[in-house]
Amino acid sequence: MIHFKFTMNTMSNIEGLEIEPFSARSVILSALLGLHPPVLPVQALIGLAVLFDIRPGTTRTSLSRMVANGELTVAEGQYALAGRLLERQREQDAGRRATTQEWNGDWITAIASGDRRTMAERRAFRRAMVGSRLGELRPDIWLRPANVDNPPRPAEVIITRGAIEVDDTAELVARLWPLAAIEARSQRLIHMLTAHRAEVDRQDDRLLPTTFTISAAVVRFLRTEPQLPPDLLPNDWSALELRPLYDDFARAFDQQLQRFFALE
Repeated sequence: MIHFKFTMNTMSNIEGLEIEPFSARSVILSALLGLHPPVLPVQALIGLAVLFDIRPGTTRTSLSRMVANGELTVAEGQYALAGRLLERQREQDAGRRATTQEWNGDWITAIASGDRRTMAERRAFRRAMVGSRLGELRPDIWLRPANVDNPPRPAEVIITRGAIEVDDTAELVARLWPLAAIEARSQRLIHMLTAHRAEVDRQDDRLLPTTFTISAAVVRFLRTEPQLPPDLLPNDWSALELRPLYDDFARAFDQQLQRFFALE
């Protein structure tokens, strides 16, 4: 097993990405969410966590807890994503693909109609709406342009698709999404991808924590980037450039991970 100690110096050039330091759980999730099928042997997950200076015992404990919580399954030492994490992977994959649907002016509206929803039901509703890239008008009302598929419909939720009447569409979009902040974030990620791309080609496993952090930041961003119709976007929306840049970055990253896992 190859061991490298991860130090904060490795991360000195990626401050501001708002990614918390990787725990054993987040290392496991990041690795499995990027794999198809999302399955890895225990030694590969332990070896990867060691790069982040996480002890094998800590990783084993986290794996056991995730299995107990229904987040993973295990069979013959192979751990696989399960439950709602499979839906998260589908949302993540969808975020990486730019929508190709034409927009005819219709909107998707989702309304939570239940009067006595539990906190778990409220959280599940919010999670489904965010994952489907709807914007929050009010806690029980979410909407977006209908240039994507309808979101999944939880119980006691009404989903409609059709025309709406609004005084100012641009004002509504600005209320649903902080476009200036999203654009600034996208530009930051493009800069980090571009700056680190050559380092990925070096296939230096000591840089895997940095690559993981950049990749996690981009995937998190693309999972919720609204993918609005061009008519509703500011000029030069950089997320359109970010997706192909990340596809190229991810291919090289995947090659490095496959080689690393083969050595474990």
